[in-house]
Amino acid sequence: MSVILSIDQSTQGTKGFVWSFDGTLLSRADVPHRQLVSGEGWVSHDLAEIWESVQRAAREALAAAGVSPADVAVLGLSNQRETACCWNRETGKPLCPAIVWQCGRAASIASGLREQGWEPRVRQKTGLTLSPYFSAPKYAWMLCHEPEAARAAQSDALCFGTVDSYLVFRLTEGRVFATDCSNASRTGLLNLDTLRWDTELLEAYGLREGFLPEIRMSDDCFGETTIGGLLPRPVPIHGVLGDSHAALFAHRCVEPYTTKVTYGTGSSIMMNAGGIRPRESAGVVTSLAWGRRGKAVYCVEGNINYTGAVITWLVEMGLLEKPSLSGSIAASLSGNGGVYLVPAFSGLGAPYFNDKARAAIIGMDRSTRPAHLVRAAEECIAYQIRDVVESVTEAAGRPLSRLCADGGPTRDRFLMRFQAGLLGMPLLVSETEELSGAGAAYCAAIGAGLVSEEQIFAGLREREILPEMENTERGKLLRGWREAVAAVAEK
Repeated sequence: MSVILSIDQSTQGTKGFVWSFDGTLLSRADVPHRQLVSGEGWVSHDLAEIWESVQRAAREALAAAGVSPADVAVLGLSNQRETACCWNRETGKPLCPAIVWQCGRAASIASGLREQGWEPRVRQKTGLTLSPYFSAPKYAWMLCHEPEAARAAQSDALCFGTVDSYLVFRLTEGRVFATDCSNASRTGLLNLDTLRWDTELLEAYGLREGFLPEIRMSDDCFGETTIGGLLPRPVPIHGVLGDSHAALFAHRCVEPYTTKVTYGTGSSIMMNAGGIRPRESAGVVTSLAWGRRGKAVYCVEGNINYTGAVITWLVEMGLLEKPSLSGSIAASLSGNGGVYLVPAFSGLGAPYFNDKARAAIIGMDRSTRPAHLVRAAEECIAYQIRDVVESVTEAAGRPLSRLCADGGPTRDRFLMRFQAGLLGMPLLVSETEELSGAGAAYCAAIGAGLVSEEQIFAGLREREILPEMENTERGKLLRGWREAVAAVAEK
């Protein structure tokens, strides 16, 4: 029996998956890792811990599937994207903790370049906004504030990369220093027209091209691995993609204007824009969906910093015993009581791009109860996604042809019904929750020539959720939300 092994290295933990060649999920293993949050609110990850979690997730997934490590035919990899990693090229040792995509510590670097007039140039070249959310300002911050990184730069031993390139480096025992084009397009350094690292932007950030990985197509071979000795023989690594891009592929959104929403710690709304770079549009950014068979496919995307993480915050605040209860508590109320939560814990992402905004609860009175705060947290996820879907639709210049959803929060019945109602359009929810790992597996198997697209997508299953909300109710809720966002944005 030959199987596909995929790893999804995400913000909260690492997941290992084993798949059959018809796309059926055989097993899954979840390994959490620590969220290192400083007193300043900076968010970091321990790369050594992440590497250990990858090995453990692979080992446990294979054991759960009841298959031998010798049965693995190919490895696919999906990952949290803009998180910035820094390690020594000679030893593979991390030079400092990774700066997580949520972290805004590099805001001063982004704002400094903005004051120098770089914003339009960055947008024109990369399709992205000039924001500390993306990797480039984080790399520059590391070079300025991490002494070991600065020393490694002097001896040409410095490696900067996103999580995929760090893991490929470790998986291949340092033989391959490469990233795929989807991850490269999220750094703020890839020129979307040339598909190369942009020399002018590197200079603006004080970086050198030698610090960065080689850019490859997502379905290329990224070397071979035994996963730290777990496998008895090396297997090829194909299907390396950012997690949201992998999810888009797993939904089979391979035609223009097909769109997906991934619910996770944060959320990504991504539309396949085809093989020609789309025009820029306010509120969303342009990236590469993937590179396959030597050709790049563009996408339009809006990212939200806090969606599932808002429910985690409720638990941390003692307002909720466990995340799985939030939907039922929200549904126990007949309405939101006029209470809105704007989760701008580290600023607002798409479509507002306001780094200075901070979280607030709006509309409380003496009748407000903890359940109202839970419902406000649930609803804010759907409001933010509605805002971005509007911007994506405007960028497309036409209605979306298909809107799919995936991720753990799709199990939340209240959230999914509220989301479909707020959007006013059907939502196709994948019965496979974790499509990031699926997309990496599918792309890997196709890229390695082991299966056809028809074979691997044979097991794709979705359920349709139809909108039930009246137009008047939708309009009232959206007016309240927009007023709450405006109040936060003005601070």
